[in-house]
Amino acid sequence: MPKTIEDVKTFWEENPLFSGESAHEAGTKEFFEQHRKVYYEDVFAGKFKDEKFMPKNLENSKVLDLGCGVGFWTIEIQQKRKCSEFYSGDLTQQAVDTTQKRLKIYGLQSLLSIQNAEHMTYESGFFDHVNCQGVIHHTPDTDATVKEIARVLKTGGTASISVYYKNFFLRNWNKFSFLGKLLSKLGGGMKGRGRESIFDAQDSDEITRLYDGSGNPIGKSYTNGQIVNMVSNYFEVERTFLYFFPARALPIKIPKFAHRWLANNFGFMIHLSLRKK
Repeated sequence: MPKTIEDVKTFWEENPLFSGESAHEAGTKEFFEQHRKVYYEDVFAGKFKDEKFMPKNLENSKVLDLGCGVGFWTIEIQQKRKCSEFYSGDLTQQAVDTTQKRLKIYGLQSLLSIQNAEHMTYESGFFDHVNCQGVIHHTPDTDATVKEIARVLKTGGTASISVYYKNFFLRNWNKFSFLGKLLSKLGGGMKGRGRESIFDAQDSDEITRLYDGSGNPIGKSYTNGQIVNMVSNYFEVERTFLYFFPARALPIKIPKFAHRWLANNFGFMIHLSLRKK
């Protein structure tokens, strides 16, 4: 049977982001600092260029962090940009509560609410900017979510969206599966949520799904053409780029320059900087 938004909600309530990866109690400053370190060192390959992920000028802007998770982007955007009003929404109460704890620790504020990205409760044309990183590839109806993001944005408003990218390795996994098995035998894999044997997967779509946990109901990856075609009904695409090569899943440590090169050329995420038509 097709997976529903309730299936997605149940999974993420029970398996919040970064669970199983940290030795620290979720919601503590130590937990958030470790999460931030992993993002900077692994997701951004040791070099975070904020101007690539968020508009330079958000002053006097209403900004939404959609799919706020454990609050990373809610904090990062507010620390790096001045916004007149900031909102954070997520499908789960777990995420809203965790983001609230993160905000309190860092002395920041956001208007938090539970939001289904396919059917948000915000008024049309309400926001100047929407940040949505690694979210819409988990929704049953991704196209509806893109349309909703456009709906809540003002005409000319901007959006920063990232989804899983069907990179060279995923497109050719039938040729690289032997390498995956070798990496698995050497101790490669992701920690927590039943992801330890992710490299043993035979199918590239299964690898994408397994990245967030063995019980993850939905995980989709897109080629550049597929995602650009999807958003082009509502947005002008100003920029795309690849990032995120999960070096922490490898059994050996790789040099920083190699990590950065792999992320830039064979990244597992594609970011789109968009402007509403």
